[in-house]
Amino acid sequence: MSDSLRWELIKETHLVQDAWIDFRTNIYRLPNGAEIGPVYNYSKHSFVIIVATDTQGRFICVRQYRHGIDEITTEFPAGGIEYRQKSDVPYITAQNTIASEEDALHAAKRELEEETGYVSDNFIHLLTIPANATLASNNVHIYAATGCEKKTSQHLDDTEFLGVLLLSEEELKEHIFGGDFKQAHHVLAWYMYRDMK
Repeated sequence: MSDSLRWELIKETHLVQDAWIDFRTNIYRLPNGAEIGPVYNYSKHSFVIIVATDTQGRFICVRQYRHGIDEITTEFPAGGIEYRQKSDVPYITAQNTIASEEDALHAAKRELEEETGYVSDNFIHLLTIPANATLASNNVHIYAATGCEKKTSQHLDDTEFLGVLLLSEEELKEHIFGGDFKQAHHVLAWYMYRDMK
């Protein structure tokens, strides 16, 4: 039955394709034979989210500006998976944005340390899921990191401006249900973490 639901790609046009995004317009043939288009799809790097807790059980969060909604939000440490050097092309494609769990775990450890200065020897993979199955081909890899210890200062990119926030579980819930935790994947990550316990 599932094959009878598949759309057939007829034509694909890359509107923007660079080191950051592959934004495409597609025309598909539907299961009933009709054509639909333009349908917009994109590919970006897959990314990691880390639900991190310190030795006192506090959640290690970051505050940063999100230009999509023009607001400063609270969220978990997160970041893109850097594996483009393994590709034979210097730009994003639907194929080179899919990372291995080894690449994802390496990125999770790096992003936690760079964004917060905390490190952990205890990372647990919680879930890998498409970031936006309707429009995008990349995945989000969600990890828990427990027993984190502050080992260094932040090492941020030139365009990163992050504040670190330590929250109890009750404080975190206030941020989530109070509307300050605005990234849906980060809320999912918290629920996955709760289910782990």
